[in-house]
Amino acid sequence: MNPLKPYYQTIASMKEKGLYTPVRVLESPQGPWVTIDGKKLLNFCSNNYLGFAQDKRIATAAIKAIKKYGVGAGAVRPISGNLALHMEAEKALAKLKGAEAAFLLPGGFIANIVAIATIVGKEDIVISDELNHASIIDAIKLAQVKTKFIYKHNDMAELEARLTEAVAVAKTPKSDGTKPVILVVTDGVFSMDGDIAHLPEIVRLAKKYGAVTMVDDAHGEGVLGDGKGIAHHFKLAGKLDIEVGTMSKAFGVLGGVIAGKRELIEYYRQKGRPYLFSTGLTVADAAAVIEGVKILTKSKSLVRKLWDNAAYLRKEFQKLGFDTGVTQTPITPVMLGDENLAKEFSAKLLARGVFATPIKFPMVAMGKARIRVMPSAGHSKKDLDYGLRAFAQVGKELGVI
Repeated sequence: MNPLKPYYQTIASMKEKGLYTPVRVLESPQGPWVTIDGKKLLNFCSNNYLGFAQDKRIATAAIKAIKKYGVGAGAVRPISGNLALHMEAEKALAKLKGAEAAFLLPGGFIANIVAIATIVGKEDIVISDELNHASIIDAIKLAQVKTKFIYKHNDMAELEARLTEAVAVAKTPKSDGTKPVILVVTDGVFSMDGDIAHLPEIVRLAKKYGAVTMVDDAHGEGVLGDGKGIAHHFKLAGKLDIEVGTMSKAFGVLGGVIAGKRELIEYYRQKGRPYLFSTGLTVADAAAVIEGVKILTKSKSLVRKLWDNAAYLRKEFQKLGFDTGVTQTPITPVMLGDENLAKEFSAKLLARGVFATPIKFPMVAMGKARIRVMPSAGHSKKDLDYGLRAFAQVGKELGVI
């Protein structure tokens, strides 16, 4: 028997349970409208918040950089792949975030692994929100942390209780005689529900109990704080120990970033294994990040348009009778519950010219399936109304509203 056969059979089981997700192929730029299988569709499920993925200014900057530097770094950065573009992009991101220094990595997932697994080990302690991103969960696993506490989502009373327990555990020194690090880690914006971490209280409690604070701002960059992120949103710039982000959402390209105190960033450069053993960010991505920061710094108009579109969409969904959950951001979940219902809802939307993929287990808990609608600054009111009409038709047809 083929030892891999059970994995093949899993696919059939996933299809039966409505958990299998076919991957659509885009034949056009990533924008407010896309082409799939030759059909033009309203794009309601992209993370391209500000339209940067197809922004001509950013494309021009990337092309100009490629003509000068070529396409790739050609090596890991500590050997010979550390381009002037990388350093310029890091300087620009640090300034945008109000941090002493920033550190570019090949992706946001990798950034979380570096941020966590480089500074905590088996004998340290991690306290994590129960709805944190998969990359945070995997980073904690990779660090092999034996003592980890999960607190109920955004529950600050439980966080304090876990901190109290952590402090008691930390009284026992590690085998090398040093004191265990206590790391409190949270998403900034929770990507499936769209709500925001209670960051001021998290920072206050962490300081009270001598813990290190870390926030993953993947869905806050370009969105919150006039585009500068969650630290600026809460006036906490410079007060967070570790700020992680990604270039794959509002910046429209690829890459991860860690920002913080200069000494910490330098430690990550010297010790972060995924950085030491991964080729540096591509020329196009690095140039795009620099141009994206310039655009965000010069004008807030795209950020304002994003929020205007989000507010309109949420209000109209609620008028129709849809449940949009607890969102506080442009992430707009249309809560459906059943996995197969979400799958069918998405298919009927596609037939009406709306591309909105179902979000279901394991991306969210079983029974919490939804269509996560993602408006962008590129959508017009006419676009949003087109989508709303399709949602209304499908919602009535399937008895959701």
